[in-house]
Amino acid sequence: MRLTEIKLPLDHDEPELRAAILKRLGITDDALHSFSIHKRAVDARRRHAPTLIYTIDVTVADEAALLRKLGNDRHAGPTPDTPYRFVTQAPHGLTLRPVVIGTGPCGLFAGLLLAQMGFRPLILERGKAVRERTQDTWDLWRKKILNPESNVQFGEGGAGTFSDGKLYSQIKDPRFLSRKVLDEFVRAGAPEEIAYVSKPHIGTFRLVGMVEHMRKTITALGGEIRFQSRVETIEFDIAGEQRRVRELVLADGARIAARHVVLAVGHSARDTFAMLHAQGVYVEAKPFSVGFRIEHPQSLIDRVRWGKAAGHALLGAADYKLVHHCSNGRSVYSFCMCPGGTVVAAASELERVVTNGMSQYSRNERNANAGIVVGITPDDYPGGPLAGIAFQRQWESRAFEAGGRDYCAPAQRVADFLADQPSTALGSVIPSYTPGVRPTNLRDCLPDYAIAAIREALPAFDKTIPGFAMDDAVLTGVETRTSSPLRIRRGDDFQSINTRGLYPAGEGAGYAGGIMSAAVDGIEVAEALALEIVNSQLKGDSK
Repeated sequence: MRLTEIKLPLDHDEPELRAAILKRLGITDDALHSFSIHKRAVDARRRHAPTLIYTIDVTVADEAALLRKLGNDRHAGPTPDTPYRFVTQAPHGLTLRPVVIGTGPCGLFAGLLLAQMGFRPLILERGKAVRERTQDTWDLWRKKILNPESNVQFGEGGAGTFSDGKLYSQIKDPRFLSRKVLDEFVRAGAPEEIAYVSKPHIGTFRLVGMVEHMRKTITALGGEIRFQSRVETIEFDIAGEQRRVRELVLADGARIAARHVVLAVGHSARDTFAMLHAQGVYVEAKPFSVGFRIEHPQSLIDRVRWGKAAGHALLGAADYKLVHHCSNGRSVYSFCMCPGGTVVAAASELERVVTNGMSQYSRNERNANAGIVVGITPDDYPGGPLAGIAFQRQWESRAFEAGGRDYCAPAQRVADFLADQPSTALGSVIPSYTPGVRPTNLRDCLPDYAIAAIREALPAFDKTIPGFAMDDAVLTGVETRTSSPLRIRRGDDFQSINTRGLYPAGEGAGYAGGIMSAAVDGIEVAEALALEIVNSQLKGDSK
């Protein structure tokens, strides 16, 4: 059985949890055979007395009788059937294996699932293996040297590797695919607690080892991963209005025959998007957001969120989620909040500056940071499906100029930003961005409407989190890669609406927004592809 809404104080012990279960069920101790924690969340609505809220799975004597006794209790019922079941297995004699492009969360899980079903996928990654890629990323952070093919955006593990490692989302998940994701992460070395805490995260250092473990699992099952293998173009068979994937051409001239391709390239694969559009794959512009990163002392956020309980081991570093609807019609919201983390250089193109946030599992750095971003739509960047990319590049180039043209980022004290005056020095909040920041005026680093919206939002956020608009809080620019600026439209069968055999997937294709949702999308796409292959073979189509 599953019980929900069991509330206990922070410092309770296990006997208290068992006693709460017995009380809820109205049974004696000998009738409770066992229990396990399915979910543990924190209720911080009473700031000075946060509590823990449990969802518990229990086995009891005579479950059916107990369920009848509990009647319509909405907090007690049968435990959902959540174990993952594969939709099919690879047929015998399969000669042309499926190809996955990209090794971010979406590509990794698509490849893993295909491998587990026996399809021996070939996975192509334009960047390097995760540890080599990490070294290239440090070269930007420490030496101001950017490798356009191996950086925060490109390489094994995808952009999520250099992040807070958040493993939660708001996607609808009726088949409990997120549980499959969490189970695979635990097998790969993630802490077991990610299976039950309400806001699980992993952190960059642990993600590196997990990505390597997943790669080894895929190859042990017959899959293959090729690094530094950028897809230059995709060739098609065309018969009238029908198009189908035939072959991939790599940057080094190599050709790979393929009829089923998962396109999991991430939201920064701008050259790939341009290639697909030029070749007639249906692409459309979509909304995304732009803004800055803001940093505060983590201790400030902890005090506001947890009160006297700040510092408690079960609470850890506090986070926040904020939104403000502005008088100019824009919405400003916090994005990818990283408790106890750092602001990182996330550029993937030369002479452009991009920021992102990252945390380690411990979340024990001195600052909290989050994107403070403004929603925009294709009406703000007219010009076709690729216009959003040009829009992003414009402001990333402005940030490069404002930062001194050496990959330092432009930064400004909040007090100066609100007063529209340049910062000449920073104060008590020491920015964490490496290779460094240059105080300036951020006014020219985003469109006027975005600047106006953020100026209105910061004082509004201060009402929710007193101190949010503190004078010395630091804004660092720019945050432009919140999500893909376009969508590669697909049908109910997960294939491109005008190109058979091409399966757009994950963040880059416009169907996910974070590690968990991208991984779940990778699973669903892999299932659809596998069923297509099996059904085609049953119909006698080409292998």
